[in-house]
Amino acid sequence: MGQALGRLLALAEVPVLFVAARRASKARRAVRFIGSGRPLTVGPSAAALTQASLILLTTSDGAVASVAKDIASLAEDWSGHVVLHTCGSLPSSALLPLKRKGASVGSMHPFQTVPSARAGVRSLKGCYWGVEGDAQARKVAGRLVRLLGGVEFSVRPDRKTLYHAAAFLSCPTIVTLMECSRLLLQKSGVPARVARPMLAKFVAEAARNFADLGARRALTGPAVRADWTTIRRHLTALRRSSPRTVPVYRALVRAMLQLAGRQRPPRGLV
Repeated sequence: MGQALGRLLALAEVPVLFVAARRASKARRAVRFIGSGRPLTVGPSAAALTQASLILLTTSDGAVASVAKDIASLAEDWSGHVVLHTCGSLPSSALLPLKRKGASVGSMHPFQTVPSARAGVRSLKGCYWGVEGDAQARKVAGRLVRLLGGVEFSVRPDRKTLYHAAAFLSCPTIVTLMECSRLLLQKSGVPARVARPMLAKFVAEAARNFADLGARRALTGPAVRADWTTIRRHLTALRRSSPRTVPVYRALVRAMLQLAGRQRPPRGLV
């Protein structure tokens, strides 16, 4: 996240003065990728960070509080500085040590998948960003989002975990389901060179229909049609070839029926 965001901001001609990491080797590697900045390690030697008017914390969610505490200890007065973190499950109050010393604090989380720095350079451009925090921090975050060609929206600080759970349900779970599908396709004889691009196109069209038509109209398949014969055949085949998939399949069918407003299936089916 940090490398991708830094690279994009540097390309947008935002001065990147410093790039800090826990280890010097990581900081140097990040600077090479970003193409700008001076490498620093988080700790007393990072006092130069006080020269930056804006600090972006792009750590994992679990590291935000400790890194914020470390940075806050570098100066007694952080007035005039804006600090933003990019974590989805935490509100800006995670930056309280900095706020207590006068900094404006907020968060700007991309509702997007960033599996690597290079992938992030592509995916973060034009994406949606959940923003919250105090007035000055939100203003700065909004300016950054616009520089990246993105769309800013507000998130309630007390509901950040729920917001993040929504992201979890709509991205890594889909990747997991796609891999389950790929394995079933492999067992059914579909060539490996076909399966992944085919699934990518299939899921992309489903996502497009969801955006254009809404969930209920985009929903298709035997569960929506109450085709219980086909559902039984699916379950029989899965029990034989992929028994670990059966509980997932049954749970998804129940969710589909609820979404579609359809009648309950025959007793014991799902």
